[in-house]
Amino acid sequence: MSKTQRIKTYYRNLSLADKLRLSYFAVLIPMLILVIISVVNMYVGNARYKDIVESAVVAGEFSLDFKEEFDYETYLLVVENKTIEESAVYPMLDEAGRIVDRLNELTEDDEEDSRLSSAKQYLTNLHKYIERIELNLLTGNMYEENMVIWENDVQIVTALLSETLNEYIYNEIRNIQAARDDLERKTVISMVMTAVGAVLLLGATLLFSIRIPRSIIRPIYEIRDVTGQVAEGNLSVRTHIEYGDEVKELGESLNVMIDKIEELLDQVTVEQERLHHAELELLQAQINPHFLYNTLDTIVWLAESGEQAKVVSMVGSLSKFFRTSLNQGKDNISIGEELQHAGSYLEIQQVRYQDILSYEIAVPEKLWKYMIPKITIQPLIENALYHGIKNKRGMGCIRVTGEAFDDHFCIYVSDDGIGMSDERLEKIRNRISHMDPAKGEIFGLYNVNERIRLRAGDDYGISIDSKYGYGTTVCIKLPYMVSEA
Repeated sequence: MSKTQRIKTYYRNLSLADKLRLSYFAVLIPMLILVIISVVNMYVGNARYKDIVESAVVAGEFSLDFKEEFDYETYLLVVENKTIEESAVYPMLDEAGRIVDRLNELTEDDEEDSRLSSAKQYLTNLHKYIERIELNLLTGNMYEENMVIWENDVQIVTALLSETLNEYIYNEIRNIQAARDDLERKTVISMVMTAVGAVLLLGATLLFSIRIPRSIIRPIYEIRDVTGQVAEGNLSVRTHIEYGDEVKELGESLNVMIDKIEELLDQVTVEQERLHHAELELLQAQINPHFLYNTLDTIVWLAESGEQAKVVSMVGSLSKFFRTSLNQGKDNISIGEELQHAGSYLEIQQVRYQDILSYEIAVPEKLWKYMIPKITIQPLIENALYHGIKNKRGMGCIRVTGEAFDDHFCIYVSDDGIGMSDERLEKIRNRISHMDPAKGEIFGLYNVNERIRLRAGDDYGISIDSKYGYGTTVCIKLPYMVSEA
Protein backbone atom coordinates (compact mmCIF):
# COMPACT_ATOMS: atom_id res chain seq x y z
CA MET A 1 0.00 0.00 0.00
CA SER A 2 1.38 3.40 -0.98
CA LYS A 3 1.88 6.25 1.45
CA THR A 4 -0.98 8.24 -0.14
CA GLN A 5 -3.38 5.33 0.23
CA ARG A 6 -2.40 4.85 3.87
CA ILE A 7 -3.16 8.53 4.57
CA LYS A 8 -6.60 8.27 2.89
CA THR A 9 -7.44 5.12 4.86
CA TYR A 10 -6.36 6.77 8.11
CA TYR A 11 -8.53 9.81 7.39
CA ARG A 12 -11.59 7.66 6.62
CA ASN A 13 -11.18 5.87 9.95
CA LEU A 14 -11.16 9.10 11.96
CA SER A 15 -14.20 10.05 13.96
CA LEU A 16 -16.22 13.12 12.99
CA ALA A 17 -14.83 14.99 15.97
CA ASP A 18 -11.26 14.15 14.93
CA LYS A 19 -11.94 15.22 11.36
CA LEU A 20 -13.36 18.52 12.56
CA ARG A 21 -10.39 18.99 14.85
CA LEU A 22 -8.09 18.52 11.87
CA SER A 23 -10.26 20.98 9.98
CA TYR A 24 -9.87 23.51 12.80
CA PHE A 25 -6.10 23.22 12.62
CA ALA A 26 -6.16 23.53 8.84
CA VAL A 27 -8.22 26.71 9.06
CA LEU A 28 -7.26 28.48 12.26
CA ILE A 29 -3.49 27.97 12.19
CA PRO A 30 -3.05 29.84 8.87
CA MET A 31 -5.36 32.59 10.12
CA LEU A 32 -3.41 32.80 13.38
CA ILE A 33 -0.19 33.03 11.44
CA LEU A 34 -1.69 35.84 9.34
CA VAL A 35 -2.77 37.67 12.46
CA ILE A 36 0.65 37.24 14.08
CA ILE A 37 2.46 38.37 10.93
CA SER A 38 0.15 41.39 10.63
CA VAL A 39 0.54 42.37 14.28
CA VAL A 40 4.33 41.94 14.17
CA ASN A 41 4.55 44.01 10.98
CA MET A 42 2.42 46.75 12.48
CA TYR A 43 4.37 46.70 15.74
CA VAL A 44 7.78 46.81 14.05
CA GLY A 45 6.70 49.52 11.62
CA ASN A 46 5.13 51.63 14.36
CA ALA A 47 8.19 51.21 16.63
CA ARG A 48 10.50 52.35 13.84
CA TYR A 49 8.25 55.32 13.05
CA LYS A 50 8.08 56.27 16.74
CA ASP A 51 11.88 56.16 17.12
CA ILE A 52 12.42 58.33 14.04
CA VAL A 53 9.81 60.88 15.21
CA GLU A 54 11.40 60.96 18.68
CA SER A 55 14.81 61.54 17.11
CA ALA A 56 13.40 64.41 14.99
CA VAL A 57 11.76 65.95 18.07
CA VAL A 58 15.02 65.79 20.05
CA ALA A 59 16.92 67.32 17.12
CA GLY A 60 14.28 70.07 17.00
CA GLU A 61 15.38 71.13 20.51
CA PHE A 62 18.60 72.46 18.98
CA SER A 63 18.18 76.23 18.71
CA LEU A 64 17.92 77.54 15.14
CA ASP A 65 19.73 80.65 16.40
CA PHE A 66 22.61 78.73 18.04
CA LYS A 67 25.27 80.14 15.71
CA GLU A 68 24.17 83.78 16.10
CA GLU A 69 23.69 83.47 19.87
CA PHE A 70 26.96 81.61 20.54
CA ASP A 71 28.99 83.91 18.26
CA TYR A 72 27.52 86.91 20.03
CA GLU A 73 28.20 85.50 23.50
CA THR A 74 31.79 84.75 22.49
CA TYR A 75 32.20 88.25 21.11
CA LEU A 76 31.01 89.75 24.39
CA LEU A 77 33.58 87.57 26.15
CA VAL A 78 36.38 88.69 23.78
CA VAL A 79 35.61 92.41 24.22
CA GLU A 80 35.35 91.77 27.99
CA ASN A 81 31.76 92.95 28.11
CA LYS A 82 31.07 89.78 30.11
CA THR A 83 33.24 87.66 32.37
CA ILE A 84 33.50 83.92 31.85
CA GLU A 85 31.22 83.45 34.87
CA GLU A 86 28.57 85.76 33.40
CA SER A 87 28.82 84.34 29.89
CA ALA A 88 26.44 81.63 28.64
CA VAL A 89 28.98 79.98 26.33
CA TYR A 90 29.63 76.94 28.50
CA PRO A 91 25.92 76.30 29.31
CA MET A 92 25.15 76.59 25.58
CA LEU A 93 27.87 74.06 24.74
CA ASP A 94 26.62 71.73 27.48
CA GLU A 95 23.03 71.91 26.19
CA ALA A 96 24.14 71.26 22.61
CA GLY A 97 26.25 68.34 23.83
CA ARG A 98 23.25 66.91 25.70
CA ILE A 99 21.16 67.02 22.52
CA VAL A 100 23.89 65.35 20.45
CA ASP A 101 24.35 62.61 23.09
CA ARG A 102 20.62 61.95 23.16
CA LEU A 103 20.54 61.72 19.36
CA ASN A 104 23.42 59.24 19.49
CA GLU A 105 21.28 57.02 21.73
CA LEU A 106 18.34 57.14 19.30
CA THR A 107 20.11 56.95 15.94
CA GLU A 108 20.91 53.63 14.28
CA ASP A 109 21.74 54.96 10.81
CA ASP A 110 25.49 54.92 10.02
CA GLU A 111 25.33 58.12 7.98
CA GLU A 112 23.50 59.96 10.77
CA ASP A 113 26.01 58.57 13.31
CA SER A 114 28.81 60.06 11.22
CA ARG A 115 27.10 63.46 11.27
CA LEU A 116 26.64 63.29 15.03
CA SER A 117 30.31 62.34 15.47
CA SER A 118 31.25 65.43 13.45
CA ALA A 119 28.90 67.57 15.56
CA LYS A 120 30.50 66.22 18.74
CA GLN A 121 33.96 67.03 17.39
CA TYR A 122 32.81 70.58 16.54
CA LEU A 123 31.58 71.01 20.14
CA THR A 124 34.94 69.73 21.44
CA ASN A 125 36.75 72.27 19.23
CA LEU A 126 34.51 75.08 20.49
CA HIS A 127 35.37 74.08 24.07
CA LYS A 128 39.06 74.36 23.20
CA TYR A 129 38.62 77.76 21.56
CA ILE A 130 36.72 79.14 24.54
CA GLU A 131 39.38 77.79 26.91
CA ARG A 132 42.08 79.51 24.83
CA ILE A 133 40.13 82.78 24.92
CA GLU A 134 39.66 82.40 28.68
CA LEU A 135 43.40 81.78 29.17
CA ASN A 136 44.27 84.82 27.03
CA LEU A 137 41.89 86.96 29.08
CA LEU A 138 43.67 85.87 32.26
CA THR A 139 47.06 86.61 30.67
CA GLY A 140 45.93 90.07 29.51
CA ASN A 141 46.73 92.19 26.42
CA MET A 142 45.63 89.34 24.10
CA TYR A 143 42.68 91.11 22.43
CA GLU A 144 43.99 90.74 18.86
CA GLU A 145 44.67 87.01 19.27
CA ASN A 146 41.20 86.49 20.79
CA MET A 147 39.60 88.33 17.87
CA VAL A 148 41.46 86.03 15.45
CA ILE A 149 40.18 82.98 17.35
CA TRP A 150 36.63 84.37 17.28
CA GLU A 151 36.67 85.25 13.59
CA ASN A 152 38.69 82.34 12.14
CA ASP A 153 37.79 79.51 14.49
CA VAL A 154 34.60 80.04 16.49
CA GLN A 155 32.43 81.44 13.71
CA ILE A 156 33.50 78.79 11.19
CA VAL A 157 32.94 75.89 13.59
CA THR A 158 29.50 77.17 14.74
CA ALA A 159 28.48 77.42 11.07
CA LEU A 160 29.64 73.84 10.46
CA LEU A 161 27.81 72.65 13.59
CA SER A 162 24.54 74.31 12.58
CA GLU A 163 24.83 72.99 9.01
CA THR A 164 25.53 69.44 10.26
CA LEU A 165 22.54 69.35 12.62
CA ASN A 166 20.27 70.89 9.96
CA GLU A 167 21.32 68.10 7.57
CA TYR A 168 20.54 65.59 10.33
CA ILE A 169 17.03 67.02 10.81
CA TYR A 170 16.43 67.01 7.02
CA ASN A 171 17.40 63.34 6.75
CA GLU A 172 15.24 62.42 9.75
CA ILE A 173 12.24 64.02 8.01
CA ARG A 174 13.00 61.93 4.90
CA ASN A 175 13.22 58.84 7.11
CA ILE A 176 9.79 59.64 8.59
CA GLN A 177 8.31 59.71 5.07
CA ALA A 178 9.96 56.37 4.26
CA ALA A 179 8.69 54.84 7.51
CA ARG A 180 5.19 56.11 6.77
CA ASP A 181 5.24 54.55 3.30
CA ASP A 182 6.52 51.28 4.74
CA LEU A 183 3.78 51.26 7.39
CA GLU A 184 1.10 51.87 4.74
CA ARG A 185 2.51 49.07 2.58
CA LYS A 186 2.46 46.63 5.51
CA THR A 187 -1.09 47.68 6.33
CA VAL A 188 -2.25 46.91 2.78
CA ILE A 189 -0.46 43.55 2.84
CA SER A 190 -2.09 42.67 6.17
CA MET A 191 -5.56 43.51 4.87
CA VAL A 192 -5.02 41.48 1.68
CA MET A 193 -3.75 38.50 3.66
CA THR A 194 -6.73 38.72 5.99
CA ALA A 195 -9.18 38.85 3.08
CA VAL A 196 -7.48 35.89 1.39
CA GLY A 197 -7.62 33.96 4.66
CA ALA A 198 -11.34 34.68 4.96
CA VAL A 199 -11.95 33.45 1.41
CA LEU A 200 -9.96 30.27 2.10
CA LEU A 201 -11.95 29.73 5.27
CA LEU A 202 -15.18 30.06 3.28
CA GLY A 203 -13.99 27.44 0.81
CA ALA A 204 -12.99 25.08 3.62
CA THR A 205 -16.36 25.49 5.28
CA LEU A 206 -18.18 24.68 2.04
CA LEU A 207 -16.05 21.57 1.63
CA PHE A 208 -16.84 20.42 5.17
CA SER A 209 -20.59 20.91 4.61
CA ILE A 210 -20.44 18.24 1.88
CA ARG A 211 -18.34 15.75 3.83
CA ILE A 212 -19.95 15.80 7.28
CA PRO A 213 -23.22 14.05 8.25
CA ARG A 214 -26.61 15.52 7.28
CA SER A 215 -27.40 16.21 10.94
CA ILE A 216 -25.00 19.15 10.97
CA ILE A 217 -25.65 20.48 7.46
CA ARG A 218 -27.91 23.29 8.74
CA PRO A 219 -25.34 24.76 11.19
CA ILE A 220 -22.67 24.42 8.53
CA TYR A 221 -24.87 26.50 6.19
CA GLU A 222 -25.11 29.08 8.94
CA ILE A 223 -21.34 29.12 9.27
CA ARG A 224 -21.04 29.46 5.50
CA ASP A 225 -23.38 32.46 5.44
CA VAL A 226 -21.47 34.16 8.24
CA THR A 227 -18.12 33.67 6.58
CA GLY A 228 -19.56 35.00 3.32
CA GLN A 229 -20.64 38.21 5.03
CA VAL A 230 -17.25 38.51 6.72
CA ALA A 231 -15.57 38.19 3.32
CA GLU A 232 -17.76 41.10 2.13
CA GLY A 233 -16.62 43.21 5.05
CA ASN A 234 -19.49 42.78 7.55
CA LEU A 235 -17.77 42.05 10.87
CA SER A 236 -20.89 42.50 13.03
CA VAL A 237 -22.25 39.01 12.27
CA ARG A 238 -21.75 36.02 14.60
CA THR A 239 -22.76 32.35 14.59
CA HIS A 240 -25.46 31.13 17.05
CA ILE A 241 -25.26 27.33 16.94
CA GLU A 242 -27.10 25.73 19.88
CA TYR A 243 -26.65 22.02 19.13
CA GLY A 244 -23.90 19.62 18.05
CA ASP A 245 -20.91 19.97 20.39
CA GLU A 246 -18.35 19.64 17.64
CA VAL A 247 -20.06 22.01 15.20
CA LYS A 248 -20.85 24.40 18.00
CA GLU A 249 -17.17 24.53 18.83
CA LEU A 250 -16.45 25.36 15.19
CA GLY A 251 -18.96 28.21 15.30
CA GLU A 252 -17.42 29.59 18.48
CA SER A 253 -13.95 29.41 16.94
CA LEU A 254 -15.25 31.33 13.95
CA ASN A 255 -16.60 34.03 16.25
CA VAL A 256 -13.17 34.32 17.88
CA MET A 257 -11.56 34.65 14.47
CA ILE A 258 -13.97 37.44 13.46
CA ASP A 259 -13.22 39.24 16.74
CA LYS A 260 -9.51 39.05 15.98
CA ILE A 261 -10.03 40.35 12.44
CA GLU A 262 -12.15 43.21 13.79
CA GLU A 263 -9.51 43.97 16.42
CA LEU A 264 -6.80 44.01 13.76
CA LEU A 265 -8.79 46.37 11.51
CA ASP A 266 -9.48 48.64 14.50
CA GLN A 267 -5.77 48.68 15.23
CA VAL A 268 -5.04 49.63 11.62
CA THR A 269 -7.54 52.51 11.91
CA VAL A 270 -5.94 53.75 15.13
CA GLU A 271 -2.47 53.57 13.62
CA GLN A 272 -3.60 55.53 10.57
CA GLU A 273 -5.08 58.23 12.79
CA ARG A 274 -1.87 58.38 14.82
CA LEU A 275 0.12 58.64 11.62
CA HIS A 276 -2.08 61.50 10.37
CA HIS A 277 -1.76 63.20 13.76
CA ALA A 278 2.03 62.91 13.66
CA GLU A 279 2.17 64.41 10.16
CA LEU A 280 0.12 67.39 11.34
CA GLU A 281 2.38 67.82 14.37
CA LEU A 282 5.43 67.71 12.15
CA LEU A 283 3.85 70.28 9.84
CA GLN A 284 3.04 72.67 12.69
CA ALA A 285 6.58 72.30 14.10
CA GLN A 286 8.17 73.54 10.87
CA ILE A 287 9.14 77.19 11.15
CA ASN A 288 8.41 79.42 8.14
CA PRO A 289 11.88 80.30 6.80
CA HIS A 290 10.61 83.45 5.10
CA PHE A 291 9.22 84.76 8.37
CA LEU A 292 12.52 84.05 10.15
CA TYR A 293 14.58 85.57 7.34
CA ASN A 294 12.44 88.73 7.18
CA THR A 295 12.52 89.12 10.97
CA LEU A 296 16.31 88.77 11.15
CA ASP A 297 16.66 91.16 8.21
CA THR A 298 14.52 93.71 10.07
CA ILE A 299 16.65 93.27 13.21
CA VAL A 300 19.81 93.91 11.18
CA TRP A 301 18.22 97.00 9.62
CA LEU A 302 17.21 98.34 13.04
CA ALA A 303 20.68 97.67 14.45
CA GLU A 304 22.31 99.54 11.57
CA SER A 305 19.89 102.42 12.18
CA GLY A 306 20.85 102.61 15.84
CA GLU A 307 17.42 101.45 17.08
CA GLN A 308 18.86 99.40 19.95
CA ALA A 309 15.63 99.39 21.98
CA LYS A 310 13.64 98.02 19.07
CA VAL A 311 16.35 95.43 18.38
CA VAL A 312 16.16 94.20 21.97
CA SER A 313 12.36 94.14 21.81
CA MET A 314 12.27 92.20 18.54
CA VAL A 315 14.88 89.68 19.68
CA GLY A 316 12.93 89.16 22.90
CA SER A 317 9.69 88.66 20.97
CA LEU A 318 11.38 86.25 18.56
CA SER A 319 12.81 84.27 21.49
CA LYS A 320 9.38 84.02 23.14
CA PHE A 321 7.84 83.04 19.79
CA PHE A 322 10.20 80.09 19.29
CA ARG A 323 10.09 79.07 22.95
CA THR A 324 6.32 78.59 22.73
CA SER A 325 6.62 76.89 19.32
CA LEU A 326 8.89 74.22 20.80
CA ASN A 327 7.24 74.01 24.25
CA GLN A 328 9.14 70.80 25.14
CA GLY A 329 7.07 68.74 22.67
CA LYS A 330 3.73 69.37 24.42
CA ASP A 331 0.61 69.17 22.26
CA ASN A 332 -1.55 71.54 24.33
CA ILE A 333 -0.73 74.78 26.13
CA SER A 334 -2.76 77.27 28.15
CA ILE A 335 -4.66 80.11 26.50
CA GLY A 336 -2.35 82.50 28.34
CA GLU A 337 0.75 80.94 26.77
CA GLU A 338 -0.88 80.83 23.34
CA LEU A 339 -1.80 84.52 23.61
CA GLN A 340 1.80 85.32 24.59
CA HIS A 341 2.95 83.43 21.48
CA ALA A 342 0.47 85.34 19.31
CA GLY A 343 1.50 88.62 20.94
CA SER A 344 5.18 87.95 20.19
CA TYR A 345 4.29 87.33 16.54
CA LEU A 346 2.23 90.54 16.36
CA GLU A 347 4.99 92.59 18.01
CA ILE A 348 7.46 91.39 15.39
CA GLN A 349 5.10 92.02 12.49
CA GLN A 350 4.08 95.44 13.77
CA VAL A 351 7.72 96.60 13.55
CA ARG A 352 7.80 95.39 9.93
CA TYR A 353 4.36 96.73 8.98
CA GLN A 354 4.05 99.68 11.36
CA ASP A 355 2.44 101.82 8.65
CA ILE A 356 -0.48 99.43 8.09
CA LEU A 357 -0.83 97.25 11.20
CA SER A 358 -2.21 97.76 14.69
CA TYR A 359 -3.51 95.07 16.99
CA GLU A 360 -5.42 94.41 20.20
CA ILE A 361 -5.54 91.28 22.41
CA ALA A 362 -8.49 91.34 24.81
CA VAL A 363 -9.30 87.79 25.89
CA PRO A 364 -10.94 87.55 29.37
CA GLU A 365 -8.37 86.48 31.96
CA LYS A 366 -10.69 83.76 33.29
CA LEU A 367 -10.12 81.83 30.03
CA TRP A 368 -6.31 81.90 30.25
CA LYS A 369 -6.09 78.73 32.37
CA TYR A 370 -7.87 76.52 29.82
CA MET A 371 -5.94 74.48 27.27
CA ILE A 372 -5.70 74.93 23.51
CA PRO A 373 -3.74 73.02 20.82
CA LYS A 374 -0.34 74.66 20.44
CA ILE A 375 0.06 77.19 17.59
CA THR A 376 -3.66 77.67 16.91
CA ILE A 377 -4.14 81.45 17.09
CA GLN A 378 -0.91 82.55 15.34
CA PRO A 379 -1.71 80.95 11.94
CA LEU A 380 -5.09 82.72 11.92
CA ILE A 381 -3.39 86.04 12.73
CA GLU A 382 -0.91 85.41 9.92
CA ASN A 383 -3.84 84.73 7.59
CA ALA A 384 -5.54 87.94 8.65
CA LEU A 385 -2.36 89.96 8.05
CA TYR A 386 -1.33 88.56 4.67
CA HIS A 387 -4.78 88.01 3.11
CA GLY A 388 -6.76 90.74 4.85
CA ILE A 389 -4.74 93.74 6.06
CA LYS A 390 -2.05 93.75 3.33
CA ASN A 391 -4.69 93.66 0.59
CA LYS A 392 -6.35 96.78 2.00
CA ARG A 393 -5.10 100.28 1.53
CA GLY A 394 -4.24 102.15 4.70
CA MET A 395 -4.05 101.16 8.34
CA GLY A 396 -5.69 97.93 9.49
CA CYS A 397 -6.30 96.35 12.87
CA ILE A 398 -6.25 92.72 14.07
CA ARG A 399 -8.19 91.93 17.25
CA VAL A 400 -8.05 88.77 19.36
CA THR A 401 -11.00 88.46 21.76
CA GLY A 402 -12.74 85.69 23.70
CA GLU A 403 -16.15 84.73 25.04
CA ALA A 404 -17.24 82.04 27.53
CA PHE A 405 -20.37 79.88 27.16
CA ASP A 406 -21.91 77.13 29.31
CA ASP A 407 -20.16 74.12 27.78
CA HIS A 408 -17.49 75.73 25.58
CA PHE A 409 -15.67 78.97 24.87
CA CYS A 410 -14.67 80.83 21.71
CA ILE A 411 -11.59 82.78 20.68
CA TYR A 412 -12.17 85.29 17.88
CA VAL A 413 -9.50 86.55 15.46
CA SER A 414 -10.94 89.57 13.61
CA ASP A 415 -9.52 91.98 11.08
CA ASP A 416 -10.89 94.98 9.22
CA GLY A 417 -9.04 94.08 6.05
CA ILE A 418 -10.31 93.52 2.54
CA GLY A 419 -12.63 90.64 3.49
CA MET A 420 -14.05 88.04 1.08
CA SER A 421 -16.86 87.81 -1.40
CA ASP A 422 -19.78 85.51 -0.59
CA GLU A 423 -18.64 83.08 -3.29
CA ARG A 424 -15.07 82.94 -1.93
CA LEU A 425 -16.30 82.56 1.66
CA GLU A 426 -18.61 79.67 0.75
CA LYS A 427 -15.80 77.94 -1.15
CA ILE A 428 -13.45 78.12 1.86
CA ARG A 429 -16.16 76.91 4.25
CA ASN A 430 -16.87 73.89 2.02
CA ARG A 431 -13.21 72.94 1.77
CA ILE A 432 -12.74 73.09 5.52
CA SER A 433 -15.94 71.15 6.32
CA HIS A 434 -15.14 68.48 3.70
CA MET A 435 -11.48 68.25 4.82
CA ASP A 436 -10.24 69.37 1.40
CA PRO A 437 -7.09 71.49 1.95
CA ALA A 438 -5.72 73.59 -0.86
CA LYS A 439 -2.63 75.67 -1.40
CA GLY A 440 -2.55 79.16 0.02
CA GLU A 441 -4.45 80.48 3.01
CA ILE A 442 -6.95 77.60 3.14
CA PHE A 443 -4.21 75.14 4.17
CA GLY A 444 -3.45 77.05 7.38
CA LEU A 445 -7.15 77.21 8.25
CA TYR A 446 -7.57 73.51 7.45
CA ASN A 447 -4.55 72.55 9.57
CA VAL A 448 -5.86 74.46 12.63
CA ASN A 449 -9.38 73.01 12.23
CA GLU A 450 -8.06 69.45 11.79
CA ARG A 451 -5.81 69.58 14.87
CA ILE A 452 -8.68 70.86 17.02
CA ARG A 453 -11.00 68.17 15.64
CA LEU A 454 -8.48 65.38 16.33
CA ARG A 455 -7.95 66.49 19.94
CA ALA A 456 -11.40 67.73 20.99
CA GLY A 457 -13.87 66.00 18.66
CA ASP A 458 -15.95 66.83 15.58
CA ASP A 459 -18.14 69.30 17.51
CA TYR A 460 -15.23 71.73 17.76
CA GLY A 461 -13.06 73.62 15.30
CA ILE A 462 -13.17 76.92 13.43
CA SER A 463 -15.88 78.86 11.62
CA ILE A 464 -15.51 81.90 9.35
CA ASP A 465 -17.58 85.03 8.70
CA SER A 466 -16.51 87.70 6.23
CA LYS A 467 -17.85 90.59 4.20
CA TYR A 468 -16.01 92.06 1.28
CA GLY A 469 -14.65 95.52 2.10
CA TYR A 470 -15.34 95.18 5.83
CA GLY A 471 -13.11 92.37 7.10
CA THR A 472 -13.12 88.78 8.36
CA THR A 473 -13.72 87.04 11.70
CA VAL A 474 -12.56 83.49 12.49
CA CYS A 475 -14.13 81.79 15.53
CA ILE A 476 -12.19 79.05 17.35
CA LYS A 477 -14.63 76.84 19.31
CA LEU A 478 -13.05 74.75 22.10
CA PRO A 479 -14.20 72.71 25.13
CA TYR A 480 -13.12 73.60 28.67
CA MET A 481 -9.93 71.62 29.27
CA VAL A 482 -7.40 72.21 32.03
CA SER A 483 -3.86 70.91 32.34
CA GLU A 484 -3.47 67.60 34.22
CA ALA A 485 -0.13 68.73 35.62
